[in-house]
Amino acid sequence: MIATPSILTAFEKMKAPERIQWLNQEYGSRLVLSSSFGIQAAVMLDLVSKHAPEIPIVWIDTGYLFPETYQYVEELKQTLHLNLKEYQPLITAARQEAVHGKLWEQGEEGNAQYGLINKVEPMNRALNELNSDVWLSGLRRSQSSTRIQRPYLEQQKKTLKAYPILDWTHAQIQQYFRDNNLPKHPLESKGYQTMGDWHSTNPIAEGESAEDSRHGGNKYECGLHLKSEATDFQI
Repeated sequence: MIATPSILTAFEKMKAPERIQWLNQEYGSRLVLSSSFGIQAAVMLDLVSKHAPEIPIVWIDTGYLFPETYQYVEELKQTLHLNLKEYQPLITAARQEAVHGKLWEQGEEGNAQYGLINKVEPMNRALNELNSDVWLSGLRRSQSSTRIQRPYLEQQKKTLKAYPILDWTHAQIQQYFRDNNLPKHPLESKGYQTMGDWHSTNPIAEGESAEDSRHGGNKYECGLHLKSEATDFQI
């Protein structure tokens, strides 16, 4: 499965609901949506629930999420009637820390290993178990400098990744929340503009960008959306 130039051009001209509907018509049961249930995640969840409700939604519970994120998951599950598939790392947070220590405090190598154990491996397992090779994500170009050049469709080894709201601005996201009466993540009102694990995410300080609030400003991507990321990692 390859995103040809003609397919990419057609996809770019569509609106977000049309992109989701087209992907569903073309690929059907091969589709999954991943969601972090972060600050703006409700937009993609709502779009899918309205335009392709049968698509499985993969949520990776790292074991290190904020309590408010777990509460938000439960709220959106009830509000949007999601076809949610929950995945966890193969080893618990307690065991990880006992064996490896706090990987997020161990520099680039430790953070890379953390991402593989807690995010990449569970997502790969989800794709395999759900027999899915087309992966939808709510990633947007305006979220960070690492995403500005992203295409709407890109190949990641055997998986085709699709970003239906890639071109949406922050203002469009906020308008969608208002128009569709979507609940907000509880931590948005406390200064968080992006959301990840509790040890790597901070509220925005004066003069900071969203990128500065993740991993001490050293990186923004968690590992799932790095183009070079391995897709067959084993613990």
